[in-house]
Amino acid sequence: MLVVYLLLSIALIILMVNYLRLHPFLALFMVAVFFGFAAGMDYNLILETVNDGFGGTLGKIGLVIIFGVIIGAFLENTGGAYALAEAVIKIVGKKRVSAAMGILGYFVSIPVYADSGFILLSPLNKSLSKKAGISLAGSAVALALGLTVTHNLVPPTPGPIAAAGILDADLGLVLALAIPISIVALVAALVFATKFAAKTYIEPNPDISQEHIDEKMKTAPSAFKASLPIVVPIILIMINSRMKAIDAQDIAGWQSFLQFLGEPVIALVIGMFLAFSLPKKLKKELISTEGWVGKALKESANILLITGAGGVFGKMLQNSEIANVMGDALSDLNLSFFLPFLIASAIKLAQGSSTVALITTASIMLPMMASLGMVTEMDKALLVVSIGAGSMVVSHANDSFFWVMTQMSGMNVAQGYKLQSLGTLVIGLTSIIAVLIISLFVN
Repeated sequence: MLVVYLLLSIALIILMVNYLRLHPFLALFMVAVFFGFAAGMDYNLILETVNDGFGGTLGKIGLVIIFGVIIGAFLENTGGAYALAEAVIKIVGKKRVSAAMGILGYFVSIPVYADSGFILLSPLNKSLSKKAGISLAGSAVALALGLTVTHNLVPPTPGPIAAAGILDADLGLVLALAIPISIVALVAALVFATKFAAKTYIEPNPDISQEHIDEKMKTAPSAFKASLPIVVPIILIMINSRMKAIDAQDIAGWQSFLQFLGEPVIALVIGMFLAFSLPKKLKKELISTEGWVGKALKESANILLITGAGGVFGKMLQNSEIANVMGDALSDLNLSFFLPFLIASAIKLAQGSSTVALITTASIMLPMMASLGMVTEMDKALLVVSIGAGSMVVSHANDSFFWVMTQMSGMNVAQGYKLQSLGTLVIGLTSIIAVLIISLFVN
């Protein structure tokens, strides 16, 4: 019945937002509470879940969203984003903007969380799409799927590392498999984005005309200077990721300080101050309540509310133990490496977090490995990658990244399911097919 309630909840969200025109925040919140009651959860647990889901989600990503939106406002209003877009277009060409964003997302998400990467690159993506005269849908989906591929498959992102640790898999072997498989998945993502998603037209920066862009370009900062609020935080976060892989006892004081600077919130604060250097002269009006900062904070409020409500829904599903129910139901099947893929997919679908899906599935598979004949180092590595493939399927309303991506790209819920959810299904299936083909030759 928990699965039935989940499907009913998804249907209710689509009905409320698309047909009743209810605000997504209210729809998500009410459906989350409905699911809690329907699942028979204790009243106190429902209240606790609402608080933990909203606060926990925004505690992790709320400030990142706020500072990211402020950076975007300065890049847009100074013309910096357009200067950067023009420089990139000269290199990749107008016809390859979606491919460029997908490849950029692929590399950025190895050290940077997908949510943070999308927020950082969204202003550039909108500007590139505007300059190239293409739909934002194709480039946004390419960026989101590029970020998703490496976030779920390639260490040092936390999920794959945790799964490899639980299953005692050789990390070098995991990388040797994950990198080529992730490249195959990226190709599938780019084909999906350019051939399917791009057919849905979404106007990038619909309130901004070409004349407005041309006017901004007259006083815009250089492309190099405009890139600093994006590039510097990414580099700092990459350094932070590297420091976390080093034993704490071996880290010197200055390295610890670098690790602090690389925490996403601090890195974005640094990016924000770099963005403040983009205007010819930083007037106090620009950072006032009525200025660029004030308007950016108003814009971020909507994203924060919807993302927080998505966190409530995901946490409610997690606390209902639906993931365990779906995992246990599938664990009796013997389907080789397709089994962990199915379990991870079910858990991802049920509670929204790819990292939780990776860790939970690895824990479920650990005691089953011997009976399934998955005992060699190659088997363990394939197992980790197959779980990563499943943890992509499917990003929908209970996934905070779904709401970050759709809200920052101007998509409604139906378009989100059509493009983001279907796209994650495509890259997940592509990845597991690649795993199964490789397993035929190495076992």
